[in-house]
Amino acid sequence: MDRQFGKILVTGATGLVGSRLLPRLVEAGYNCSALVRGKEVAAGVTAIEGDLFDPATLQAAVKDVKVIIHLAAVFRSPDTDLIWKSNLEGTRNLIDTVKSNAPDARFIFASTSHVYDKNNPHPGREDDALNPQHAYPASKVAAEKELRESGLNWSVLRFPFVYGDGDGHLEDLPKHVTASNFHPAMRVSTIHHRDIYTAIMMALQGAMDGRIVNIADEAPTTLYELLQLVGEPMVSSAEPLMNPWYLHADASLARSLGFQASVRTVYQAAQENLL
Repeated sequence: MDRQFGKILVTGATGLVGSRLLPRLVEAGYNCSALVRGKEVAAGVTAIEGDLFDPATLQAAVKDVKVIIHLAAVFRSPDTDLIWKSNLEGTRNLIDTVKSNAPDARFIFASTSHVYDKNNPHPGREDDALNPQHAYPASKVAAEKELRESGLNWSVLRFPFVYGDGDGHLEDLPKHVTASNFHPAMRVSTIHHRDIYTAIMMALQGAMDGRIVNIADEAPTTLYELLQLVGEPMVSSAEPLMNPWYLHADASLARSLGFQASVRTVYQAAQENLL
C-alpha cells in the first residue's frame, strides 16, 4: 500500500493488539502515527504525545488523518470507574476531536464479543439485543453507540479471545478459567493477531463501513483443548454445559464480506509456531 494513502492514527499502540498490528501496517507501507504517553513505539511509527482524557492534546494527533484505528481500552481491572472513563469518556473525547478536526476520516473501533448475553440461544450475532452486566463490555457497547451516532464514517470490529505472536494471552488463560469456574466443554471463539491485521486491512479499504462486524477464525475451541495447548489441562467433566454459546461469536457476516482467516484454528497456529 502506497504511503500516499494518508496518515493513520492508532490508539492503544503499545497494548496487546496495537504493538503487533502496527509493525504489520508499517511493513505494508502505511503512514502510521501513534497516540502515546511517554512510551516508545514500533520502528517507522511517528509517536504523538497525547491523552484521551485531555481533549486539548488530541487536536495535533488527528490533524490530517485519513483513518483512526481506536484500540485503546481498559479490560481487566477492578477499577470500574477507570474502565468506564477510559472506554467511554476517552472514546467520546476522540470522536468529538475527529468530528471537529478530521470529519472525513474513517473511524475503526475495536470492540469485543464479550458484549453478547451469557444466556444467548445461539452464537453472538451483530444484531442481537445487548445488555452486558460487566463494566468492560457495557462500556464498549456505550462507546459503540456514541460512534454510530457521531455522523462519522465508522466501523466496529468485535474481537473474541486474541492470541499469538508470543503475546502470553493464551498462557494467562488458565488462571481466568479457574477464577470463573468455567466448564471444560465451553467453546470460545478466537482470533490470531495476524488476522486482526487481515480484518483491519479490510476495514481500511472500506469493506466494513457503517457496520458492526464479528471477527473470528473458523473453529471455536473448547477451554479443555486450549488449556492442553499451554500445558495446563483442566479436570474432565461430563456434567451438562450451561450457556453453551457464551463467548462464541457468529462470524458469518465477516465471511460474507470477504474475510478469511489465514490462521484458521489454534491448532494451525501451534503447528506453525505462531503461538
